[in-house]
Amino acid sequence: MKRMLSGIKPTGRVTLGNYIGAIKPFVNYQNEYEMIIFIANLHSMTIYQEPKILRQNTKDLIALYLAAGLDPEKVTLFLQSDILEHAQLGWYLGCMVNMGELSRMTQYKLQIEKSKDKKDASIGAGIFNYPSLMNADILMYDPDYVPVGDDQKQHVELARNIAERFNSRYSDTFKLPEPLTPKVGGRIMSLQDPLSKMSKSDPTGKGCIYILDPINISKKKIMSAVTDSDSHIYYDKINKPGISNLLEIYSILSNRSISDLEESYKDKGYGEFKKDLAEITGLELQKIQDKYNEIIQGDYIENILNQGAEHARSIARKKLAKVERKIGITINKKH
Repeated sequence: MKRMLSGIKPTGRVTLGNYIGAIKPFVNYQNEYEMIIFIANLHSMTIYQEPKILRQNTKDLIALYLAAGLDPEKVTLFLQSDILEHAQLGWYLGCMVNMGELSRMTQYKLQIEKSKDKKDASIGAGIFNYPSLMNADILMYDPDYVPVGDDQKQHVELARNIAERFNSRYSDTFKLPEPLTPKVGGRIMSLQDPLSKMSKSDPTGKGCIYILDPINISKKKIMSAVTDSDSHIYYDKINKPGISNLLEIYSILSNRSISDLEESYKDKGYGEFKKDLAEITGLELQKIQDKYNEIIQGDYIENILNQGAEHARSIARKKLAKVERKIGITINKKH
């Protein structure tokens, strides 16, 4: 069975975009691949996090993964910080990345642009160096595939480059992973600005649906979503980004093709389309919330994480030991 790996940061509340792009697909993938999923809490440290809020967001994220249908008997789920080998391998691989490669990463360039508007802005070293840790996250487990949105493919490409560099210098050690980009739903956009990704840090909150929000609020956000002056319902991301975004959401939540939806609504208006989408969204969120409320109680989550960490650690220790033998950092070749 092929192996798939993914991580998600526990920063901010989980959105419908996170659910569609990074959680819901795994419910299907877990039956096709050996799934390794980690909560990337070390990556959350690149900017300050209020400890109490970070703990709650982390717990919510894990509970929502499970509520969405992930089966801990099929999926290895763990906290990144519980596997110390991530940080250690991150240092070794970080010594093989050059500054030019790091400076071309999207998140760092975005921070540079943002800092230009603030006189006293400073950029933490973590923002610059985090791809080295991400390389370790990926390469540690020799995954065949890493599911990413179009805006995240460069992370997998960098990991492949570093794997090739290491293999060339020290002999074959790491598998070269392939990015897996979904055709639909890989990047859900803001309901108010369909040219921007739906973000946990939405300044107004109107363009973003949070999974744990009251259902009636989520429905209202769908009904007030930006569309365009053309009343026809069809998919065209360039000329009709608003309605195209809603069609992607509808398609994923209803398991219907976009072409099928276009046919169903070809003689109907935006109002009816949005009302139906709001109902489908509400039903999906209610199902998740009901399950979440069961899971969040007791020590179920802690037990799942301990189980996942034990399995992940057994893989990580072997890979790190292999790396250390090859780079010569250990005295005993058999270590």
